[in-house]
Amino acid sequence: MKKKKYNISVEATLEVIGGKWKCVILCHLTHGKKRTSELKRLMPDITQKMLTQQLRELEADGVINRIAYNQVPPKVEYELSEYGLSLGSILDALCAWGEVHITKVYGDKFSVLEESILNDQLKS
Repeated sequence: MKKKKYNISVEATLEVIGGKWKCVILCHLTHGKKRTSELKRLMPDITQKMLTQQLRELEADGVINRIAYNQVPPKVEYELSEYGLSLGSILDALCAWGEVHITKVYGDKFSVLEESILNDQLKS
């Protein structure tokens, strides 16, 4: 196996959590275990194929755990792994910066933020 080389360490971070959906998935999982269907409902613009791909990549990187229950019908849940929990401060910082950016560009953040459990904490 060829050793990977990075110019700066943020490249390694972005390799794991980069892209449009991975941080969104991780933010939802900070609120507890979720089934695939729950994640799909929380992110209506993601395709099922993309959601499955992103979940597999996050699992392969050790950031989330996939829990398969031996029952009929089959039940699978996803949760942050211990390693994934270490991303908490990064995710919090991304959310805080996004809030500032939305306010700067649009003024009223609630005019552009969708109703979501993740945005309920901003109202207080």
